[in-house]
Amino acid sequence: MLKRTGFTIIASALVLAMSLTACSTSGSSTGDYPKKPFIVTAPSGAGGGWDKTARSLTKVLTETKLIEQTMTVENKPGGGGTVFLAEYVAKDNEDPYKLFVSSPPILINNLKKEGNSPFGYKDVTPLAQMTKDYGAIAVPANSKFTDLQSLIDAIKADPTSVTLASGSAPGSMDHLISVLPAFKSGVDPRTVKYLSYDGGGEAIAALLGNNADAIGTDISSLGSYLKAGKIKILAVTSTERLGGDFADVPTLKELGLDAEFTIWRGVFGPKGLTEEQLAFWDKTLKALSENEAWQKELVANDWASEYRNAADFKAFLEEQERDVQELLTALGMQK
Repeated sequence: MLKRTGFTIIASALVLAMSLTACSTSGSSTGDYPKKPFIVTAPSGAGGGWDKTARSLTKVLTETKLIEQTMTVENKPGGGGTVFLAEYVAKDNEDPYKLFVSSPPILINNLKKEGNSPFGYKDVTPLAQMTKDYGAIAVPANSKFTDLQSLIDAIKADPTSVTLASGSAPGSMDHLISVLPAFKSGVDPRTVKYLSYDGGGEAIAALLGNNADAIGTDISSLGSYLKAGKIKILAVTSTERLGGDFADVPTLKELGLDAEFTIWRGVFGPKGLTEEQLAFWDKTLKALSENEAWQKELVANDWASEYRNAADFKAFLEEQERDVQELLTALGMQK
């Protein structure tokens, strides 16, 4: 009788232990997410659009308690995002606590001929588009180029006499923005002198240090320099003039060039996210997009709000991929 009772107790204990283990295993992949600190990567140096997006995102998510876990931003420059993405796909594509921000380069780098990446948005999980921005052409405040046409005329006369710079590699988004006005004016973009830097901050420093004549970058990163009187912005790639500090900047179309370029920015996660984890981010990032603190952050950074959830963002990227392929083909830069 004692032996039977002992066996019954042991058997009950084993069943209880197995039940607890099953609950623990199930909870680790669903109900208890998130439970650890997050790392959000900006695949560039400090000061550019990716860096600002990552820092604004983590700042507001934390301040509003939409995310209660610690969120750390890491900068991983190199190859306009290609170095980071290769490392991410190889090492972190099953880690739901490692996210990153990106923009059109995740498409461009995968489609261009030189310095391309074998990886693109299909190798990770698009979580949400959060903002939209536009490209701009800027020169130092004391530049001899007083308008876009004078810059284009100098490039036409001698493409090697004018140095354009940006924060990413040849064939990148900033490169396309930089050469777009000359290309639309009949100049072979391959003849234009172009310097690439690891991040928009370094490129602007080169411009202000007289190591470049003009820069092509996102207009939102130029606001503080414009207010300080350090630069002149010759044109913006939006469909219509922007407001605020950029109200006097003409669009390319105003200047007779049939061209525009929208810079979206979004959040991405690993390929291995579960449905529950993806649903968490859909809910959280939607709440962020509607939060007053985020709206203030948009104004502070000269960004426009444009939110798309994971499904809509993925569909949008498929459409954008076709558009980028067409532009790269026109420039002779497609792979």
